[in-house]
Amino acid sequence: MLNVKELARAVKQVAEEKSLDPNQVIEAIESSLAAAYKKEYGTRGEIIRAKLDMKTGEMNFWQVKSVVDETTVRIVEKGEEEVEPEPEKPSERAADDFGEDGELKLPRYNGERHIMLDEAKNINPGVELGDEVTFPLETKEDFGRIAAQTAKQAVFQKLRESERDSILREWRGRENQIVSGIVQRFERGNVYIDLGRAVGVMFANESVPGEHYRSGERLRFLTLAVQEDTRLPGIILSRSHPKFVAKLFELEVPEVADGSVEIKLIAREPGSRTKLAVLSHAGGVDPVGALVGQRGTRVMAVNNELGPEKIDIIEYSDDPEKFLVNALSPAKVQSVEIGEGRAARVYVPDDQLSLAIGRGGQNVRLAAKLTGWKIDVRSNAKPDIVPEDGAIFDPNAAPSSLGNEDDEPVGLS
Repeated sequence: MLNVKELARAVKQVAEEKSLDPNQVIEAIESSLAAAYKKEYGTRGEIIRAKLDMKTGEMNFWQVKSVVDETTVRIVEKGEEEVEPEPEKPSERAADDFGEDGELKLPRYNGERHIMLDEAKNINPGVELGDEVTFPLETKEDFGRIAAQTAKQAVFQKLRESERDSILREWRGRENQIVSGIVQRFERGNVYIDLGRAVGVMFANESVPGEHYRSGERLRFLTLAVQEDTRLPGIILSRSHPKFVAKLFELEVPEVADGSVEIKLIAREPGSRTKLAVLSHAGGVDPVGALVGQRGTRVMAVNNELGPEKIDIIEYSDDPEKFLVNALSPAKVQSVEIGEGRAARVYVPDDQLSLAIGRGGQNVRLAAKLTGWKIDVRSNAKPDIVPEDGAIFDPNAAPSSLGNEDDEPVGLS
């Protein structure tokens, strides 16, 4: 008989350390007891379950069989092939478990885990196909060393599964949110982040070029995805995604958080420069001023997180000419000629040409990504000369919107 008081204290302690429901810890113990019983006294293929009474410390064991008939299992004649328990993983199935067409055959009948319907009805007339029939087993408390080791492994596995499910419940639905974490370690270019109960990973292509991360450093990240098909919850993080900048502004700017100002579009070259197009949905609210803040306090707060990356905030417009003029800020545009196929030629004063194009064509390149227009920048004084890096012919080479697969302009709400 188990010492109930000591067991209850242990259950409570483990539950608190792992942030689990005490019932989940008890289920793990029962699963381990069943595994130990099967190892010591059972046979291969049996399904054994255990129940632990936390008030008395009494343990009960029983064997479980599924009710089947000839339509749900295939009967294998004795000597035709070895009768083995049905494997849990498809990769572990034998070749003869599949038909000529590659389709999975019915599971093989196994007397240790199956019971025929007619036989089951003799035990319980109300039983139906697919039901379970239980058979009490003799209570045992004396387990050998190997069985005890099996029980220990079963406890750890069950607790890991419960902890994983608990973490998934906590993180499910938190995609596209800003989280704070501590840089933990580096492995093959990937950065692993301590998020408390969970560990996130920022792959090399999601980090910002030029940023150097140090162990123990606390940073903010964008949660890209929570993968559930891995052994541990895969929380994928990013600092290079355009939405990271948008979400930082959402934290700093109440007007963005409440929807009165919308970050309509964003184009980003991480670590270097970002352009945002903003739109006001409330009368009297200046969208650019809202993001800049008094004396630039709001944009500076975002800049402190991004480091040397420059941020251009412009006002969005449905008028293509006005939007193109704004997008080439801080350069001053004199005129815009709208062509076919979302192509435009923009004329600027000669002293503004290099500013409009930007170093390496960055300003006009980001403006093209932001607007979705092909932009050809020309000097007003020399309109026939095509400046180097002046024409952008593929504005959609990288997504400019914050949203859907078709790259349509959408907001954060």
